Amino acid sequence: MSHDVHYPLGDAPEIGDVRQAAPGIFWLRMPLPFKLNHINLWLLEDGDGWTVVDTGIDCWEARSAWEKVAADRFDGKPLKRMIVTHYHPDHVGLAGWLSEQFGAELWMPFSEWAMARVLGQGSDASTREAFRRFYHAAGFGAELMLLVPDRSGNYAKSITPVPPQLRRIGDGETLSIGGRGWRVITGAGHSYEHASLYCADLRILIAGDQVLPQITPNISVWPAEPDADPLRAYLDSLDKFRDLPEDTLVLPGHRRPFTGLPGRLDALAHHHDDRLSETLELCGEPRTGLEVLRRLFDRPLDDHQVFFAIGESLAHLHFLMGQGRLARRRRDDGIFVFERKEACQGAAG
Repeated sequence: MSHDVHYPLGDAPEIGDVRQAAPGIFWLRMPLPFKLNHINLWLLEDGDGWTVVDTGIDCWEARSAWEKVAADRFDGKPLKRMIVTHYHPDHVGLAGWLSEQFGAELWMPFSEWAMARVLGQGSDASTREAFRRFYHAAGFGAELMLLVPDRSGNYAKSITPVPPQLRRIGDGETLSIGGRGWRVITGAGHSYEHASLYCADLRILIAGDQVLPQITPNISVWPAEPDADPLRAYLDSLDKFRDLPEDTLVLPGHRRPFTGLPGRLDALAHHHDDRLSETLELCGEPRTGLEVLRRLFDRPLDDHQVFFAIGESLAHLHFLMGQGRLARRRRDDGIFVFERKEACQGAAG
């Protein structure tokens, strides 16, 4: 059987337009103010109303697009609920606004909601200090450190206030949407408890960011959990999708809907295998996180991308530490360096 990825729905709809992806499921695209300049949302017919999966980030272009969709497509039926896959601002950013505008209820995993609520409060002095220590330890020099204070409060600037109440969803739960059952499949690594939805009747997976075509989800270590091993969690999570049919239509958070899920899961795993091999090779001598970043990402990075790149570099370093293949030590200047275990032992000898 072929495991090639195919794109059966063709090109994406324009911002503010809606295209049918499957019976009762409509594809919306909303703008993002990043290099990855869009997010896909999924509007589902739900009896006497609508359910949407994910909301978009808070910007006037996205609000305007939502107003156009409501006027053109809602047909007088209410937006009853928002199912949010995870806490990242492009997915939950307009939840508060949609709740106010349409009375929609928020459904999402509890840990994702809690993280959104915490980060939505903005940064205080202790948060800014934690960010400063984290990125200094990763090897950021004076120029990059100038970007850190704004980064610590950036999340709150990209969202409307997250609703104070939710309906919790969890792994294995079946949600009824439009008379069909959708099984919740939670994964980790990209976020803490990312929720994807699978409908066996339609053979459709609304994947959020857990499985993307063409690009890989960002798997990062962040200041809130500086010793985390998110890559291990992510690779383990991929196995939860391997029992889905080969002809499953995947509706991702970014890029285009695709088929060929088994091959895409393999490609994602192999990508990280290659990155891990490269990272291990680089650490034949002591390397800081920033030094590893400069070699793994051999292209110019903007101020936004550099934070994702250092997070990904640390994720690969921490994975190898967890396997016992790298050692980490803190230099006198407070910066961590990573080195292959055998190289450390050889130097000690």
